[in-house]
Amino acid sequence: MSNQRDTLARIAEALERLAPPLAPPTDWLAAPAYVWDGNGARAVTHLAAPPLSLLRGIDAQKNVVTGNVERLAIGHAAHDMLLWGSRGMGKSALLRASVLGAQQQRPGALAMVQVAQDGLSGFAPLFEALGRIDRQFLVFIDDLGFEDGDGSGPRLLRSLLEGGVEARPGNVRLAVTSNRRAIVSRHASEQDDPINPRDAVDDRLALADRFGLSVGFHNCSQDDYLTIIAGYCEEYGLVWSDSEALEWSRRRGGRSGRVAWQFVTELAGRSGRTI
Repeated sequence: MSNQRDTLARIAEALERLAPPLAPPTDWLAAPAYVWDGNGARAVTHLAAPPLSLLRGIDAQKNVVTGNVERLAIGHAAHDMLLWGSRGMGKSALLRASVLGAQQQRPGALAMVQVAQDGLSGFAPLFEALGRIDRQFLVFIDDLGFEDGDGSGPRLLRSLLEGGVEARPGNVRLAVTSNRRAIVSRHASEQDDPINPRDAVDDRLALADRFGLSVGFHNCSQDDYLTIIAGYCEEYGLVWSDSEALEWSRRRGGRSGRVAWQFVTELAGRSGRTI
């Protein structure tokens, strides 16, 4: 009998060693940002974001987004936001910079929680946790898009935004970036369907309408592209020329805020600088 108890004790000890330790409860007041994986949160001790003053060429969008984030940080009525449009034009950077700016103005008032698209099914426990905290939260989903035929994802997100039994609590707002305003693709053939042509797509397109703010980011003009570079180079003391900047964009196949930053990084590297 003693040998049997010893064997069982060794098995129990072995299972305890194999089992991962329980994650400590999240301190939702301790960090400026968090990453939620659908099951738990990881604190991010430093929110990486450019200064708002360096985000140029998107002044109208910046005014709208920063104003809404500031209202959220204060605790006033604020909108869920959809930032959509051209790639590389600073959608996610603007969100992070706006949150960082609000945190600098009101330390501790606001935190950002980033959620991957595959973590949508774990929103219920996240909202339950955040709703109990005396703090404002901006839940951020980057580069959202749904595959054709995916009806459950858009319906779940619509329910979270408005009208569902597990809708987000009052101290939480959603911010989503996407390359498409409708978030899901729409084919020309759907518009030509003679049988209820809009019914085939309205259920998915209605998702965009749930956001109180829908902010478009459009293709970067040459003047905007050079303005963005000028701001960075002025900040970091880099010497540059229009012709070299434009040649860089031609080699990269287009102009955007991201391409501008890559050019600035190249200039800094050549100069032996860190930025």
